[in-house]
Amino acid sequence: MTTKIKITINDLEVEIDQGTSILNAARDIGVIIPTLCYHKDLCVAGNCRVCVVELVGQKKLSAACATPCEEGMNILTNSFKVRNSRKHIIELLLSEHNADCTRCYKNGNCELQKLASDFKIMTQDFIRLVPFKNYTIDHFSPSIIKDDSKCIRCQRCVRTCEEIQGVNALTVAYKGDQMKISTFFEKPMNDVICTNCGQCINHCPTGALVEKNYIEEVWDAIADKSCHVVIQTAPAVRVGLGEEMGLEPGTRVTGKMVAALRRLGFDAVLDTDFSADLTIIEEGSELMVRLKKVLVDHDSDIKLPMATSCSPGWIKYIEHMYPDCLGHLSTCKSPQQMFGALAKTYYAKVRNLKPEKIVSVSVMPCTAKKFEANRPEMHDSGYRDVDYVLTTRELAIMIKQAGIDFQKLIDEPFDRLMGESTGAGVIFGATGGVMEAALRTVYELVTGREIPFDNLNVTPVRGMDGVKECSIRIENPLEEWEFLEGVELKCAVAHGLINAKKVMDRIVSGTSEYHFVEFMACPGGCLGGGGQPIPTSPEIRQKRAEAIYAEDQGMPLRKSHLNPEILKIYADFLSKPLGEKSHQLLHTQYIRRERF
Repeated sequence: MTTKIKITINDLEVEIDQGTSILNAARDIGVIIPTLCYHKDLCVAGNCRVCVVELVGQKKLSAACATPCEEGMNILTNSFKVRNSRKHIIELLLSEHNADCTRCYKNGNCELQKLASDFKIMTQDFIRLVPFKNYTIDHFSPSIIKDDSKCIRCQRCVRTCEEIQGVNALTVAYKGDQMKISTFFEKPMNDVICTNCGQCINHCPTGALVEKNYIEEVWDAIADKSCHVVIQTAPAVRVGLGEEMGLEPGTRVTGKMVAALRRLGFDAVLDTDFSADLTIIEEGSELMVRLKKVLVDHDSDIKLPMATSCSPGWIKYIEHMYPDCLGHLSTCKSPQQMFGALAKTYYAKVRNLKPEKIVSVSVMPCTAKKFEANRPEMHDSGYRDVDYVLTTRELAIMIKQAGIDFQKLIDEPFDRLMGESTGAGVIFGATGGVMEAALRTVYELVTGREIPFDNLNVTPVRGMDGVKECSIRIENPLEEWEFLEGVELKCAVAHGLINAKKVMDRIVSGTSEYHFVEFMACPGGCLGGGGQPIPTSPEIRQKRAEAIYAEDQGMPLRKSHLNPEILKIYADFLSKPLGEKSHQLLHTQYIRRERF
């Protein structure tokens, strides 16, 4: 049982749980204490000192985020001493900050800018005392731009990279007035162990870390009448875009998003959920073949568990951290890259278009997708499969630039060719979604029956636990798969790379009994991706997840293998799962089926 204590905040006596920080105690009673270094996702640091409060009887001010409440505390959050101190701290931060706000990508969504506005910093006396440093901008990564001139050294990015992702691509270098956030030997982010996940961007309070945007390139493509511009939209975008448009987190805006994209001038508005369904057919087939090779043929070259390959941040992580384990990866491309390859082959053929005239654009919740589209192996269509990747935030900018009143749009459907999908494709946007979608299909293909979970909802793989486990016993399989009789199919799901490490360490040590593992680089899966609306928090990610599952429940079809467009593309173009053309276009290794 939690011990209750009594404290006083601004002459108001309140009862709270022992150990609650002053910051959270104040927020519970509607008292706003400003912060910069604090974030719900991260450990307490107390670096910025913007949240200082006065404890009656003490000379020094205390950081509200880092000070736990004690019985009888008398706290002042709005005394002259507190207001004056906060104002001077903000002025000092601004003195070293490149405050050219109108030319900053984070203009309007910068926490330092908001504080300067709230405290009405009209004069900046410290600027004349502190010479501005000549910083450089690291723009070599296809995903992330790092601008030290905008950094306030709050270290949220460092803590994010360490605590959430376990990558440590960013760290604190030097001391005193030379202190800065740096990479290994100050190398460009493109040349260090960075997974391009973008979580540092989501947690940066200023414009020191932003995604590299391709908005003008996409506008140019739309304006070029000789080009046919197609756009695909990832499942997590439809539950995040509304936040940029003034709607509550977790608002589904699928139909309005499609309508907005048509008004922007795209020639075809298609759905990444289609290729998510396609991924399930290919990946599920690969899993079943791997199981046969291991359990029946005793092929020691085949690696189990098979790991999903949808998350490019996770792919870059395993390449850096566990290069000897690459054989565990599914050879399937991500849904984005499958779609890109088909856009310039299948789609071009059906629409009678020249593939060199097709510009393939994707809207993703992810900054690592920009890196993925740039990978040299992603040209299996004969051209660059995906030309430009926009984040959810970039799409929102384009909609605002076009003067579209988003909330007044009437819902419209996706175009049919490569635009039809199932609920299984939708849930790719949440952690555990790929696993759940795969199990819905694999179990039915093996047994001829629906998976034995209420209304197809595989609840053990849902939720925000860092690592989730699930096992399903195979009984009475179809004749082709009778070797799976009695097999307990053991699965795991990990999201956030720090949790991926936990699972990978089990696999490397040989203590894992898993057959199939889903890995997602970002907290909550794609819905918490590095390209999603800012701010992010556990509560916001939970609301997005609820919206994803609500969309799934409302779909007429909820199993990937029942998607009529998937059946058609195999009948008309791909021939069969894991077939020659499938391997050429949809997998990262062009190898025959027998080699799995």
